[in-house]
Amino acid sequence: MNQQFQFSKEKRDEMIGQIRKWFLEERDEDLGDLAAALVLDFFTEELAPYFYNQGVYDSYKFVSRMADDLLGLQKP
Repeated sequence: MNQQFQFSKEKRDEMIGQIRKWFLEERDEDLGDLAAALVLDFFTEELAPYFYNQGVYDSYKFVSRMADDLLGLQKP
């Protein structure tokens, strides 16, 4: 498992349950805990960095806009 993302046991178990539920409802596949944990590990290791980086970029854009707004308050 990627050491960059650490989840509590409770949160990890919750996510594994959500993965199992999704596979059962959407694909009619009854995944066991191990298979669901492997899916979670894949998403955490391979895809989560994309979401993280997008969040960083979105935050940067927001802060940049706010800084521009702040500069607009300057007096002549």
